Amino acid sequence: MTAGAHTAAEIASQPQAWRAALRAFASVRPALESFLARLDFEQVIVIGCGSTYYLAQSVAATLAGRLGGVARALPSSELWLLPNTLSKPAQTLLLAVSRSGTTTETLRALARFRQASAGATLAITCDPDSPLARQADFALVAAEAQERSVAQTRSFTSMLLLAQALTPVLTGDRRAVERLQHLPDALDDLLTRLGDLPERLAGDLSIERFFFLGSGPLYGLACEAMLKVKEMSLSNAEAYHPLELRHGPMALVDDHALVVGLLSDSAATEEQRVLEDMRRLGARTLALVESAAMLRGHPADEVVELRSGLEEWERGPLFLPPLQRLAFHRALAKGLDPDRPRNLTAVVEL
Repeated sequence: MTAGAHTAAEIASQPQAWRAALRAFASVRPALESFLARLDFEQVIVIGCGSTYYLAQSVAATLAGRLGGVARALPSSELWLLPNTLSKPAQTLLLAVSRSGTTTETLRALARFRQASAGATLAITCDPDSPLARQADFALVAAEAQERSVAQTRSFTSMLLLAQALTPVLTGDRRAVERLQHLPDALDDLLTRLGDLPERLAGDLSIERFFFLGSGPLYGLACEAMLKVKEMSLSNAEAYHPLELRHGPMALVDDHALVVGLLSDSAATEEQRVLEDMRRLGARTLALVESAAMLRGHPADEVVELRSGLEEWERGPLFLPPLQRLAFHRALAKGLDPDRPRNLTAVVEL
């Protein structure tokens, strides 16, 4: 089999996986609304491991913005091993995310939470028959996003999409759920326009270090892009809030670096200035942005326009497929098989 065949197919199939996830969400939405209407909670804690911890960071940042600062993310291991990190457990909705639904740390965190409180639990997973789906009070499932690859691609974005569909249900914004239906078509358009840009950048082996930058909900997605480059291509990659790059890490920025900005609407001006500063230090730069019209001058060497037409918090899943392709092609350029990352397995079971 061709190296990376599974990963390539899973990256390419994301529009279809997203449509399936949205259909699955629509089918359980009345039951979900009834379930949530019975709850009385003051905060949401989102947990996961590895990729799903980064997903949790993005989701918690979105929920905090939409719900008014009452959501945060934790690694599953911290809730399991350090239960005192959780305040007001009885007033907490626990949102647990796991692709397989069998990750030991997440299952133990769920059990620990149950021991500590009568708070409600909600799972997001890709396996409807998994222990996590069975043990949570309610489960949102992206069954058609299951993968044969170790590195998460379509599973991550599909579970993120389910979490984003959950957000307006929690806030009572019914129209936002309908707006999310546009995301699969927007991704089809984006992948058509993207061309061979990820392959060209990945094939430049003079690039030795990758920096991914994102603010708010985009920080968790920057971390996930960083992880994909590490997992698939064994390359040096780091993720930061954009302005944090100036506070020490830019000592590593030179003409062997690629700096990738996942640009927000809210902080675009200052985020662009960071990219401009890194260009002056010799770095190659790539900006992912809703529209090039938002850019001041030419802050980046390469620009990818999302053109989603959606609100800032709704378009998050679109940032990742181009960066997944970057990681994939970087692995191939280094003679590696993206389907078989070194030292890794699809599920961590203790």
